[in-house]
Amino acid sequence: MRIGLISDTRLNNASGMPEQIITAFDGVELILHAGGIQTTGILDWLERIAPVKAVGRLEGGQAEQPEPFLNELANDPRVSPIDVMELEGHRVGMVNELFLPLVRDEIMPGVIKGEGLREGLISTMVEEQFAQPVDIVVFGRTLYPLVEEHEGILFVNSGSPTLPKNLNRLGNVAVMELTTDNREATIIDLRELN
Repeated sequence: MRIGLISDTRLNNASGMPEQIITAFDGVELILHAGGIQTTGILDWLERIAPVKAVGRLEGGQAEQPEPFLNELANDPRVSPIDVMELEGHRVGMVNELFLPLVRDEIMPGVIKGEGLREGLISTMVEEQFAQPVDIVVFGRTLYPLVEEHEGILFVNSGSPTLPKNLNRLGNVAVMELTTDNREATIIDLRELN
């Protein structure tokens, strides 16, 4: 199964969506938007490519409390505060802000490994965030792309297609390939698709 991953589009309307996303998501069967959406028009635009599931932003990393679910499209049936889904035999957890209490910083490239946490703590914190074990974590918010594996869990943040690393330029999305016995995610730099 080929899945498009996107987050932090952060646009007021879909007219600013980079057309390169269409090329990057060629052949995807599903698109997962990990929050920072702002308007349903973004989800409508993405649904021209494939069906969409999304999560909205939560305040304070409190995934267990869907309120306050901000005003990030709380009434749109495609959007949940947090989601866990079974895809090709993998449990995929999706949240906007990944909150790992023993990690002192936002989850950026290299941060989890740099904490030097005792074996088992990462998977325990992830299980607490999603209220169940997951094999893959899809998240957003930081605007920095990341693909890392820790304690058997694949962590993927696609970055932002419109505001990568807080820079006003063409950014990134990701594509995840899932089979029953494999999982792989690749960051795609949209500038390379011009």
